[in-house]
Amino acid sequence: MNGDPVSTFQFLGLTFSTANVVSGLVVFVLMVAVIFFTSRKLAMKPTKGQNFLEWLIDFTNGILKGSIPAGDVGKFGLWGFTLFLFLFLSNELGLFIQVATRGGATIVRSPTSDPMTTLTFSLMTMMIAQFAGVWKLGYKRHFTNYLKPFVFWLPISIFEEFTNFLTLGLRIFGVIFSGEMLLGVIWDLAASHGIATMIVAVPIEMAWQGFSAFLGAIQAFVFVTLSSVYISQKLEVEE
Repeated sequence: MNGDPVSTFQFLGLTFSTANVVSGLVVFVLMVAVIFFTSRKLAMKPTKGQNFLEWLIDFTNGILKGSIPAGDVGKFGLWGFTLFLFLFLSNELGLFIQVATRGGATIVRSPTSDPMTTLTFSLMTMMIAQFAGVWKLGYKRHFTNYLKPFVFWLPISIFEEFTNFLTLGLRIFGVIFSGEMLLGVIWDLAASHGIATMIVAVPIEMAWQGFSAFLGAIQAFVFVTLSSVYISQKLEVEE
C-alpha cells in the first residue's frame, strides 16, 4: 500500500522511483490497448468500441470548449484527450492493482499517488500555457500581461503562477494518495481479527473502492478543466 517503502534505482547519478517508472509504463500500455482495440475496425456504422472512443473524444473536446477560444480548441484536442485518458487510468490503477517486491517495496501503484508525477503534469500544463501564449500573442504582448493592471503587479503575477502550479498538482495527488491510504487502513482492519473483522470491513472496502474510482474520474476531469483554463488565460490579452 502507499504507506510501504518504494523501490528506487540510480541512473546517471540521479535517483528514480521504480514505482513511478513501472506504473507509468503500465498505464501507457493500458492506454495503447484501449485506443488500439477501440479504433482498429473503424466503420461508417460504428461498433461499441468505436462509439466509446468517439464519445471520449467528444467529451474531452467539450471540456476544452468550455474555456479555450473556439478557434483554438482544435489545436489542443489531442492534448486534452491524451491527458484525460492517462490521468484517468493513472488514478484508477492503484485501486485495483498494487504490486510489491518480497521486501515490501511497492513497484506498481497509481502514478498520481506520488506528488512528483502530479507536479510534473502541472509543470507541463504551465509550460504549454506559456508556449501557447507566446505562439498566439507574440513575446511582447504575452509577457506584457504580467504587468497588468500596472507594472508593480509583476511579483503578484509570478506568485500566482507558482500557486497555480502547486494547487493543480497537489490537488489530484492529495485525493488519490488519501484514497489509497484509507483502502490500506480498511484492509489492515479486515485482516486484523480474522473472519469477524473481514465480514465487517470487506463491504466497507468495496464501497470505498467504488467511491475512490468515482473520485479518480472526477479528478482527471478537474485537472483537464483547470489546465484548459490556465491555457485559455494565456491566449488573450488582459485589459
